[in-house]
Amino acid sequence: MGNCLSSTQSAVNPNVISKNRKALPIDSSFKLPAPLPSWPPGEGFGNGVIDLGDGLQVCQVSSFNKVWATHEGGPDNLGASFFEPSQFPQGFSMLGSYSQPNNTLLYGWVLAGRDDSGSALKQPIDYTLVWSSEALRIKQDGVGYIWLPSPPDGYKAVGHVVTNSPQKPPLGKTRCVRSDLTDECEIDSWIWGPGKESDPNGFNVYSLLPRNRGTRAMGVCVGTFVAQNTLTAPVSLACVKNVVSNLSCMPNRNQIQTIFQAYSPWIYFHPDEQFLPSSVNWYFKNGAFLYKKGDESRPVPIESDGSNLPQGGAEDDMYWLDLPVDEGEKDRVKKGNLQESQVYLHIKPMLGATFTDVAVWVFYPFNGPSRAKVEFINIPLGKIGEHVGDWEHVTLRISNFNGELRGVYFSEHSGGAWVKPSELEFQDGNKAVTYSSLHGHAMYARPGLVLQGRGGVGIRNDTAKSKKFMDTGTDSLVVAAEYLGTAINQPPWLDYFRKWGPKITYDISEEIKKVDKLLPGKLKSAFDKFIRSLPNEVLREEGPTGPKMKRNWAGDEV
Repeated sequence: MGNCLSSTQSAVNPNVISKNRKALPIDSSFKLPAPLPSWPPGEGFGNGVIDLGDGLQVCQVSSFNKVWATHEGGPDNLGASFFEPSQFPQGFSMLGSYSQPNNTLLYGWVLAGRDDSGSALKQPIDYTLVWSSEALRIKQDGVGYIWLPSPPDGYKAVGHVVTNSPQKPPLGKTRCVRSDLTDECEIDSWIWGPGKESDPNGFNVYSLLPRNRGTRAMGVCVGTFVAQNTLTAPVSLACVKNVVSNLSCMPNRNQIQTIFQAYSPWIYFHPDEQFLPSSVNWYFKNGAFLYKKGDESRPVPIESDGSNLPQGGAEDDMYWLDLPVDEGEKDRVKKGNLQESQVYLHIKPMLGATFTDVAVWVFYPFNGPSRAKVEFINIPLGKIGEHVGDWEHVTLRISNFNGELRGVYFSEHSGGAWVKPSELEFQDGNKAVTYSSLHGHAMYARPGLVLQGRGGVGIRNDTAKSKKFMDTGTDSLVVAAEYLGTAINQPPWLDYFRKWGPKITYDISEEIKKVDKLLPGKLKSAFDKFIRSLPNEVLREEGPTGPKMKRNWAGDEV
């Protein structure tokens, strides 16, 4: 089948390839550590082909022939490789070429299309040469040519064609898509340019994503790239679209369970971590209170399922949660309870329902104080960074064509980052390893120090493997999968839209003064400027809102 990974086959003239060249990461294909499970019976998930409506069927192809490569420029100055898809299922046609930086293992895909209506796809009427490497004085395998298909009226190109000769590609090489079956797209990550960094005024190659992304957005990523001579030029390609909002390719409840058992991440906490996660129910049962503005002297104990919390509405500073009043109990609950922890899953369609995102939410009763690094000095920051209630998450992106893991998103304070499977650490089969930072609980794919700042001044995010960890597959609860209708019972606490912690009142200036006493004179002003530039998400003078109030609940992660 065309949606199975195979080793790269070179279509480059072997006479022009340097025999002395060192092997590059992209010369090897990445495979998940363990075979995929057998998916329980369902409707369309894992069936290999998705119907986007009006006669357009697509499949995911991840077997390639290499056409051309360069060995300089791009990420890590290792160049990039350009491929055409191969091994199409019967009746499917190429929609565009694929490209990837040479600094990672090959683990890509593009969509191929099949026209069941006779009008969804058409051959281009010509090609325009966008760029060639003829004049490029860098290491490369021959000469590469990037072509833009010229679509017939009423159609759009969704991918470039790459060749290693100056002759135009055959018209039957690729297909254009009828305009009403397409959507707008935008550049995503940098793949390659002649320099070591992307040049906004020069030639660059970027991956593409639909411009509008979210649980209700139906733009579908084709997996192709765009070649641009300036960053300000309009994107010359479109993506395709799930025009009938077909959700039959999304997993059912049994398939969700199998997906999460296959990919449930391990979360490791720093050996010095004092503030660990718990389940929401444990937090409520162990003395958390609901406060109401104007009636602070009479806090209300919270039912174990949160059924007496205010529901819906908006964050209006009228209600907040807090730790137990008793100091001894407060200190105990702050520390969480790893044995009673649980993760909460939000299952949602993404990229036109061709992918399933599994957002894995973790709750911590308390977020500890931050620590700073000022050049060679490490400094505790007093109360800065402390807040009651902390929600963090990682998101698994699963292909609905075959159930493969295609990316993991790690939330990091107010932002985060997608990491490709080829760059992940795995444990116990296909389960990604996640590292939670000390006190701040930001999620990272690798252990070590990540400094949130610049110029040697910043907030420390320390991660390390220890005996404190969560196997998230042992206790998880699906709290939302809106596309399944009433099949999932959402816990009442999920619709509590107010703060999960009180506003903590402290004088930042006083906290900075305490730190200043520990710093040499020349470092004081740099530290003061840095701290005052931090967003509220890091300073956290007040507790966060819950998962439903985050932008990624209905949208994409970034």
